[in-house]
Amino acid sequence: MKRTKITDLLKGETCGTNVDVCGWVRTRRGSKQVTFIALNDGTTIHNLQVVADIEKLGEENLKQVTTGSCIRVSGKLVPSQGQGQQVEVQADQIELLGAADPNAYPLQKKGHSLEFLREIAHLRPRTNTFGAVFRIRHHMAMAIHTFFHQKGFFYFHTPIITASDAEGAGQMFQVTTQDLKQVKKNEDGSVNYDDDFFGKQASLTVSGQLEGELAAMGLGAIYTFGPTFRAENSNTPRHLAEFWMIEPEVAFNEIEENMNLAEEFIKYCVQWALDHCRDDIQFLNDMFDKELINRLESVLKDDFVRLAYTEGIRILEDAVAKGHQFEFPVYWGADLASEHERYLVEEHFKRPVILTDYPKEIKAFYMKQNEDGKTVRAMDVLFPKIGEIIGGSEREADYDKLLQRIEELHIPMKDMWWYLDTRKFGTCPHAGFGLGFERLLLFVTGMSNIRDVMPFPRTPKNAEF
Repeated sequence: MKRTKITDLLKGETCGTNVDVCGWVRTRRGSKQVTFIALNDGTTIHNLQVVADIEKLGEENLKQVTTGSCIRVSGKLVPSQGQGQQVEVQADQIELLGAADPNAYPLQKKGHSLEFLREIAHLRPRTNTFGAVFRIRHHMAMAIHTFFHQKGFFYFHTPIITASDAEGAGQMFQVTTQDLKQVKKNEDGSVNYDDDFFGKQASLTVSGQLEGELAAMGLGAIYTFGPTFRAENSNTPRHLAEFWMIEPEVAFNEIEENMNLAEEFIKYCVQWALDHCRDDIQFLNDMFDKELINRLESVLKDDFVRLAYTEGIRILEDAVAKGHQFEFPVYWGADLASEHERYLVEEHFKRPVILTDYPKEIKAFYMKQNEDGKTVRAMDVLFPKIGEIIGGSEREADYDKLLQRIEELHIPMKDMWWYLDTRKFGTCPHAGFGLGFERLLLFVTGMSNIRDVMPFPRTPKNAEF
């Protein structure tokens, strides 16, 4: 179908020419003589004004041009006579492509709560808010691929179905072809997987990191970018059961290079958003978060603070001593809550913080142990409004130390001989991190609930659409 995108028409470069444009009607207003139609095709936050002469086009023909309907307009692009837009289309012909019953269409010209819009997620992309969010989501994906490609990383596809639990937490969705009404059992009551598709227990992956490490041991520098799944019964504004992860892994990198890469990467993404999504970000800034643009620009301005966990605990304990109240207790060995992380970032340092050298008891088995025997070379990047946005570490390259840690934590590794082999055959220092894509989008869009940056969120008791 011949058409010109609205984002191109609004540049005004084709003013004075005849154009064809298609889109969905946002609003319609006017008098007995003329109708003004606000048209949007999803390419931009801005609407195109269509001016329709009722006598010329026929009142009966225009009756079905209601909010939500889809139309095709042929006419001349001219300088706008009114305020609010530079150009408009003087319609010569309007063709109805798809009607929308105004009594049933739920997106009428009024404010809708984000909670209500989650109930009609199939229509959310037609709103200004979610059009902006999902365009930004696309641009952030492009920024990620561009950054790593330009730095010589290889995009590596890790399995979605796996028999390994990268985090050792056990919160995984099982994949099976068994008839759940007649599950085959062993004599001891355990599930027998002999006749299952894979012949063993299989699950949806929580991370591509372990397989990513294998690739880094041959390709040098790789990144993964794909869906991950966690069966964590957590109904908070920061958790999803299905989410996307970006996980670079680099051979010969130690913790310092890992921190440098994380800071450079996330600044690149924020700059990309400001450069390529300015109109959408401005809209979200004006409508939802008046500090959004200032916050994005502030991240680019300063170097991130590098802070040892032990020093971070001291700062938090000092805050408590001076009367600051946290919901969760602060002590050495505690896994910091979002409120602790945000205090360090938003109130104490007033800029992003990279927290390092965590107690080994609260971190994953694969992290390299420090000489003190108590801490590991972990690094978490903490951001304003979000808390942790990146988690990573230098990996334990020593076979004996890694095996000892696995045994200490009673992690079932019988099917992970391949992971241990990388420490037996040509091991080397290597490091990486994981960025939750939706956490990045929360920061860049200013949205407060992670369900509003995922097109069709999967959460406990919810798998609609």
